[in-house]
Amino acid sequence: MGPNGTGQNETAVRTDRPSVGWALLGSELAVLFRRRRTWAMLGALAAVPILIAVAVRVTSSGSGSGRGPQFLDNITHNGLFVGVTALVVSIPLFLPLTIGVVAGDTIAGEASHGTLRYLLVAPAGRVRLLLVKYLGATTFCLAATLVVVVAGTIIGIALFPVGPVALLSGDTVPVGESLMRLLLIAGYITVSLLGLSAIGLFISTLTDVPVGAMAATVVLAVASQVLDELPQLDWLHPWLFSHYWFGFADLLRQPISWGSFGDNALLQAGYLVVFGALAYGRFLSKDVLS
Repeated sequence: MGPNGTGQNETAVRTDRPSVGWALLGSELAVLFRRRRTWAMLGALAAVPILIAVAVRVTSSGSGSGRGPQFLDNITHNGLFVGVTALVVSIPLFLPLTIGVVAGDTIAGEASHGTLRYLLVAPAGRVRLLLVKYLGATTFCLAATLVVVVAGTIIGIALFPVGPVALLSGDTVPVGESLMRLLLIAGYITVSLLGLSAIGLFISTLTDVPVGAMAATVVLAVASQVLDELPQLDWLHPWLFSHYWFGFADLLRQPISWGSFGDNALLQAGYLVVFGALAYGRFLSKDVLS
């Protein structure tokens, strides 16, 4: 005990603070991945590459073979293309939809269930709680992307031949390097969704109705993509958080071009800073105890 009789207790509190943060994060991830809704969304994402592979397999021997898009024709020659194709299909709607559900529920879900005030009574603090909620959403981003890639790779290997992959640059890489590039693409898309997660977190601090926050986040994701397709707004395109979502094509070249990866990461970091600050300001002034 210190001279004032409380020194050791104060030191213990300061020492325990990092462990409180890790415990809160572990609890958040455990709750998130124990929910049936989470597993239902991951199952739906896993179904995307499975449905694509089965459809291509069933129709590849029919009269319609060779009349579809080139990327679907590539699947019949190499099953590793299933994962990439599934990501292309999932990025515009399915991935933003699931991310919007998770991010929109971060704060609003706790408020609607009346548990937010109890989390703040615990030695968590509003800033730490915001950070933990965002880390939970980003963890789901990674899990969702990996589910699509892994499910696509497994079903592709099961239904189609697998061999060296022809890149967009015309070069051919072995299977091992192809799998590594698939993981890089998964990482790229995870980074691409960080801005949307920050937007969802901010919207979630504005309301106690999680469904409203989820819907608003998904609508903004769709609206951003629509605006990105309008040539009259080409000056705005580089500032839209969805602008680089399909920039992972540069990872399918030899050598890999990291320019779009860097631009995408910088853009998402900007959205994280802006909407993270907005969420911080709103959450600090939010009355959750009344």
